[in-house]
Amino acid sequence: MAAAVPTPDPALRHRIADATLTVRGPDGAPLRSADVIVEQVRHAFSFGNIGFDFLPLANGETELHASATSVETFGSASLERLDELSNLWLDLFNTVTLPFYWGRFESERGKPDTERLRTTARWFADRGVLVKGHPLVWHTVTAPWLLDLPLDEIEKVQRKRIRRDVADFAGVIDTWDAINETVIMPVFTNGDNGITNLAYDRGRIAMVRMAFEEARAMNPSATLLINDWDLSSAYECLIEGVLEAGIHIDAIGLQTHMHKGYRGEDVVLGAVDRFARFGLPIHMTESTLVSGDIMPSHITDLNDYRIPSWPSTPEGEERQAEEIERHYRSLVSHPSVQAINYWGITDDGSWLGAPVGLVRTDGTRKPSYDVLHGLIKGEWWLQPTRLSTDADGRVDVSGFLGDYRVTSDAHSGEVTLATAGASDLEVTLRT
Repeated sequence: MAAAVPTPDPALRHRIADATLTVRGPDGAPLRSADVIVEQVRHAFSFGNIGFDFLPLANGETELHASATSVETFGSASLERLDELSNLWLDLFNTVTLPFYWGRFESERGKPDTERLRTTARWFADRGVLVKGHPLVWHTVTAPWLLDLPLDEIEKVQRKRIRRDVADFAGVIDTWDAINETVIMPVFTNGDNGITNLAYDRGRIAMVRMAFEEARAMNPSATLLINDWDLSSAYECLIEGVLEAGIHIDAIGLQTHMHKGYRGEDVVLGAVDRFARFGLPIHMTESTLVSGDIMPSHITDLNDYRIPSWPSTPEGEERQAEEIERHYRSLVSHPSVQAINYWGITDDGSWLGAPVGLVRTDGTRKPSYDVLHGLIKGEWWLQPTRLSTDADGRVDVSGFLGDYRVTSDAHSGEVTLATAGASDLEVTLRT
C-alpha cells in the first residue's frame, strides 16, 4: 500500500511527488518487509503570515505596547493570549514576515531595534519557520530624520541601512522585500519623506538597483523581492526596465489587500499570468479578505478609509471563509505561485482596524481559520500513515512537495520530496 495525500486535485499535480523510497536502517541495509510510519513535516510551498503581534512574546516583555517596529497598532491582548494565538499561528503557517519599517525600527538615528527583531526572528526560526524581512526600502513609515539631510546623504544612509540590516540578520533572515511600492515611490504625495525625494531625483530603476545590489553584496544567497500593490501595466513596465538594466531579482511580489471585496479567480489569476511571463516565482505577499462589511468601491487609497468600528459579522465570516478557500485553491493551482502571505492572524490591532484576521479579537477561530487549516494541514498534507516496505525495503509515497519523516521502531529519518512526478529516493533512519 502507498501513502498518499487524500483525493489529490488534478489541478495540483505540479505540487505532488510520486516517490519510491528505499528505507535503510542505521547500518545502511534496506529495511525489508518492515512496518514504517510516513508523515509530512513541512510544505515546500510557503504558507505565510505576518508575525508583528509576537514581538512582545518572543522577547519576554511583561508590558504590551505599540511596537517600535510595527506600522500596525497592537491590540490589548495579554501575553497569555498571545501565547495561545502563537499556537494557532504555528499550527498553520511555515513562513513569517517581520516588520523593518525604518521609521519605527530606527526612529532615532544610529539606534536600530536590532536585538528585539533578531530575538523574534530566532524565536520563529527555532520553531521551523522561514523568516522574511519587510521592507528594506520604502517611502512610507520611513525615518523622519531623513528630511533633515541632503539627497546625497539620504542615499548614503539608505545604502548603509540596507547593508547593516541584511548583514546583521543573515542566516536567520535570508528573504527580504528589498524594495516596496516603487511604482508610486517618486510621486507619493501623502506626506513628505526623504525616500520619495530621493526616488524623484534618482528614478525608479536606480532605486531598485540600489536596493538589490546593496542587499546582494551583504548576503549573496538571499532571496530578494520587488513588491507592489499596483498590479497595472506600470508595474510590468517597471519590471521590464529593471530586468533590461541587468538587475537580478529573485521573485515578484504581488499585493492583494481585498478590503473592497474579493476580486475573484479570473482577476487574480489574470494578474498572476501577466507577471508570470517574466519567468520568475510569484509571491502573493500581502493578502487580506474581510469578514465584515466591505470597503466602499469609490475608495482609492485604502488608508483613507477610517471608521470608529469595523466589526466582524456572522455573515461576513461565512463569506470570508468561502473566499479564502477560493483564493488559496486558485493560487496554489498556478505553477508560478511559490508563496502566499496572509496579512494578519487576528482582528486585534489589524491594519486599518479591518476584520481581516482568521481569529476574532477575543481569540476564537473564525471559519476562515478552520477552512484554511483544512487545506494546508488536511487536504494538502500527508498525515502519519503506517505502511510496510517490500522485500527490497521500498515503499511508495505520494504527497505534496516538502519534507517528510519516516519512522520505524526507535529509528527515524527525513527525506525531501523536491520534484513533482515520479522519483526514486533513499532515506536512512537514525537513532
